[in-house]
Amino acid sequence: MLSYIDTHAHIDGEEYNDDRDLMVERAKAAGTSHIFVPAINLASVKTVLDTCRRYPYFAYPMIGLHPEEVNSDYENQLAELKTILQDNLKNAPKSERFIAVGEVGLDYYWSREYEKEQLDAFEKQVEWSVETRLPLMIHCRKAQNEMVKLLRRYEKDLPGGVFHCFTGNLHEAEELLAFERFVLGIGGVLTFKKSNLPDVIRQIPLSRIVLETDSPYMAPVPKRGERNESAFVAYILEKMADCYGVEKEEVARQTNENARRVFDF
Repeated sequence: MLSYIDTHAHIDGEEYNDDRDLMVERAKAAGTSHIFVPAINLASVKTVLDTCRRYPYFAYPMIGLHPEEVNSDYENQLAELKTILQDNLKNAPKSERFIAVGEVGLDYYWSREYEKEQLDAFEKQVEWSVETRLPLMIHCRKAQNEMVKLLRRYEKDLPGGVFHCFTGNLHEAEELLAFERFVLGIGGVLTFKKSNLPDVIRQIPLSRIVLETDSPYMAPVPKRGERNESAFVAYILEKMADCYGVEKEEVARQTNENARRVFDF
């Protein structure tokens, strides 16, 4: 049976409170071998860790402050998050250890009200990545120029990471892949009827891509409009195999290898 990694899924969310165990069983039955679970703020660190303790060596936690969660109190949140991160890396068992700094980044899609605060929060968390050698799980919407400019200052020192939920054009992909230790996270948008992502993907080496669902959001075709879940990676993998003209087994093998190259788990 195919085995693959979902590198980004919010399975700690309340959307799964009624059937989380069943959802995980469906994921395993479909071939999901691991799920990486990002935090988005201070409160979610607890739900992420609780979820990963429930499914040891299957679900792995990340820690970070999502750009949409940045507000006037962001410095206090960051201080507490950094303390939790340091304690975790020193004292937590391996099954509960954070494997990435994420979900972090920049998001100017809705508003630039906290533009400077987002930049500062992102830079501080980039510095955590450099200090801890944990990869970054980066969220970016309508802010690629600002993100790239910031990352270039740290490029030589960064351990790597994922540009999560990539949906851009070939130029944007090439700009991001110039960061040689980073990969693109590809999810359900690849399967959307009007998506230009298949044409872009065909021009990107498979060695620079990881699979993700971003559950519970953006379910792939034929599940579009439903609550997303990790079992649906199978649809993304199938579409990717079609884009590259290779067997599904090759996509699973290479993307798993890519995930293991970026993350220590």
